[in-house]
Amino acid sequence: MRRYIIPIICYVLIIAILLNINEITDFLAKTISNNQVLTIADGNEYTKDYGFSYVKNSEDYIPYTESDLLDIIFSVINQGWNEFTFYCPSEYEECQEDITRITKDELILTHINNFVHPYNSFYSLKTSITESGEITINVIYLYKDEEKEIINEYVDNLIKEFYKKEDDDYSNLERIHDYIIENTKYDVERNDTGKSDYESYNAMGPVKDGYATCNGYADLMAIILSKLGYENYKIATTKEEISYESNGHVWNAVKVKTPMDNGTFKDEWVHLDLTWDDPVSSDGKDYIHHKYFLVNTEALKKADQGNVNVEEHNFNKAIYQEFMVTE
Repeated sequence: MRRYIIPIICYVLIIAILLNINEITDFLAKTISNNQVLTIADGNEYTKDYGFSYVKNSEDYIPYTESDLLDIIFSVINQGWNEFTFYCPSEYEECQEDITRITKDELILTHINNFVHPYNSFYSLKTSITESGEITINVIYLYKDEEKEIINEYVDNLIKEFYKKEDDDYSNLERIHDYIIENTKYDVERNDTGKSDYESYNAMGPVKDGYATCNGYADLMAIILSKLGYENYKIATTKEEISYESNGHVWNAVKVKTPMDNGTFKDEWVHLDLTWDDPVSSDGKDYIHHKYFLVNTEALKKADQGNVNVEEHNFNKAIYQEFMVTE
């Protein structure tokens, strides 16, 4: 009789497990996700140690809201990590759904990418999710090591020649602004056809080739600003925010010390747009403008008025929130 009891018990247990497999799986997933220890590595030399209103550096990498997920994505690429794994806690039931949606939204990822140092900006970002709530982010970065060496040498020489510690922010950055424009042409061919002989879509364009699109101008200036210790990021206006046919636009935002009437200075976020200060002229001559140089949003919009209604500066203030308090 005994020899039949054990098989019967095993059979009953198997049936019970099969009937409750979903509940058991959920229990195990929650148990695993709530007891994982994250491995946090140091960031690289281009990590920004400050955050922004839209995204901030994560403290524990445990998300409880969609905003926490945005902060984790920003922190991963800001640190320059190639791979990072974190876990959805049981309290955040929509976690996996939210991370899937966010990482498939190219616009959100583009905006997050603008807040990191250009050398830590990604070319490709992918995520994988397991049933236990384990989320792994894999990042492929835009700039190669040999490209960084070339750009850094250019930037170091530029700063050595034009940056004077005794001068104010405006004077120093104006000299750098003017030098880049004098030695760079806008890559009309890439803008019109999407093809070009130049690497104008990143900082290698103006550094190596003397040609740039707005991405190349903005990346180079962001690298310079970071090297000089200025808090900064890039602002993107996407084609969804423009009524006519356009691929969008990108330029720089930087916090500088603005002179006051009483002789003191205040920290202020301002715009810096090399692209629009380096116009493509009908007569083929080179011109330098300062309409978009270290201006607040009101001045930026005023400079856009004229014969052509410019919409490339219609940026999303819910994302680039530093400018909500400066107007």
